Amino acid sequence: MSTRTRIAFLKGHGTENDFVIVPDPENTIDLPPAAVAALCDRRAGIGGDGLLHVVRSAAHPEARHMAAEAEWFMDYRNGDGSIAEMCGNGVRVFARYLQRAGHVTEGDIAVATRGGVKAVHIAKDGDVTVGMGRALLPEGDVAVSVGERTWPARNVNMGNPHAVAFVDDLSHAGDLLSPPPFRPAAAYPDGVNVEFVIDRGPRHVALRVHERGAGETRSCGTGACAVAVATARRDGADPAATGVPATYTVDVPGGTLVITEQPDGEIEMTGPAVIVAEGEIDSVWLESVTGA
Repeated sequence: MSTRTRIAFLKGHGTENDFVIVPDPENTIDLPPAAVAALCDRRAGIGGDGLLHVVRSAAHPEARHMAAEAEWFMDYRNGDGSIAEMCGNGVRVFARYLQRAGHVTEGDIAVATRGGVKAVHIAKDGDVTVGMGRALLPEGDVAVSVGERTWPARNVNMGNPHAVAFVDDLSHAGDLLSPPPFRPAAAYPDGVNVEFVIDRGPRHVALRVHERGAGETRSCGTGACAVAVATARRDGADPAATGVPATYTVDVPGGTLVITEQPDGEIEMTGPAVIVAEGEIDSVWLESVTGA
């Protein structure tokens, strides 16, 4: 734990996927899993789906090899304190914090993550675009179920697994409190994120998502990307074959994302990123809840 008695924090969200932001350029603040979980607790802490630890790449042992490409490292933690490679909504909020703090200006920047260096663009209108990599489309039929209903699903991998099912009504997804059953079991040995999708108009869809290990969430960036790719293929659009980018508007419960798949396979996600508050964490409280 830092010797400072108070630790600065901010709170932000991207399509209501919300984060505690802890600026720590020189990587001097110890954030064990218990501290992260306490900060992300919605009743006893600040509250968030995850924590964005803002560190200079050169100051973090996991990011030093990326320092020449990206000055800043998003040391991302899940709300339970576990470490995660990447969070698309989190990268947008991370970039918005860097802009607010004066570290970057609008335009193109690079952000180091455990999933590699991500290309980010901060637009004049405030939206932030993140390069999300390429989708893989594993072969084989899969299906997902809720109650008595079963739907065929598209298997899409965005670095994490997704099953995308097109439904007539989003209420058919049920309460999404427990993971929707899928088959065959071999398709997703470590579980899967399940997206239920309806059409809203030309190249415009809406989804609900059960995130693996988290239940229903307000927004899932990789899920929105998986849905856009699955919808494009359903619609007969394959940018790699046509040379024409495919852009879809994807409504999530927490807002709207715009997903573009480029002819080279790269997927770009554009959406809002909002800083809603800033303040100080009382280190006496933090030490008391972590046993430090």
